Amino acid sequence: MVDDEEKTIDQLNDEADIAADYLEGLLDIIDYEGDIELSVHNGHPTVEIVADDKDIKNLIGHHGEVVNALQLLSRLAVQERTGERSRLIVDVDGYLARRRKHLEDVALDAVDEVRESGDPVSLRYMNSFERKIVHDIVRAEGLKSRSHGVEPKRYVTVYLKASNDDEDLADPDLVDENPANANEGLPDEGDDGFVKDEDFTDTFDSTEDLEDADSYDDEYDKESEAE
Repeated sequence: MVDDEEKTIDQLNDEADIAADYLEGLLDIIDYEGDIELSVHNGHPTVEIVADDKDIKNLIGHHGEVVNALQLLSRLAVQERTGERSRLIVDVDGYLARRRKHLEDVALDAVDEVRESGDPVSLRYMNSFERKIVHDIVRAEGLKSRSHGVEPKRYVTVYLKASNDDEDLADPDLVDENPANANEGLPDEGDDGFVKDEDFTDTFDSTEDLEDADSYDDEYDKESEAE
């Protein structure tokens, strides 16, 4: 099996082409008119569906559920053709960029909260893409973060960096204090997606930020309720 770092630009472009063909087939099935743009970013073949149509938000879904599913299916389509796992990224109408900006804001607010209180701050459940963004921001700010729990209820906690923490963890997302029962007693997510539980040392909840950043999600929810 070829490592992603060893794949040539031609191989990455081929993966994007395969995914684009697969997504075009899906769009034809649902009779949706949309353009597909291909690129390679940081070693990831990237496919983005774009359209000047308000209904494109239906390809994003609530908190990105639909676009995440499209990415999973597209990766499987690539793997079936190439025999290799793919780190393909599927985006819809710039959703991932907006999501990244929101997560950066949430991470920085958590960093400020930890610095002010000195107590750890636990964020809502996140997928691996979201957790990596948070870990990178926290590390850049000179604090420490760890992932806890088991998918899909895996979350990041932000800590002050102790004086004896000489080195950052190679991959803070792999760390779990007790993975066998990491999710025991954890609550269900609230409507805003943040963990609600007084048993945590602290729980970070930024509903205003979530509403401002996830306008697509809000519009999706409102129209779904109206239907």
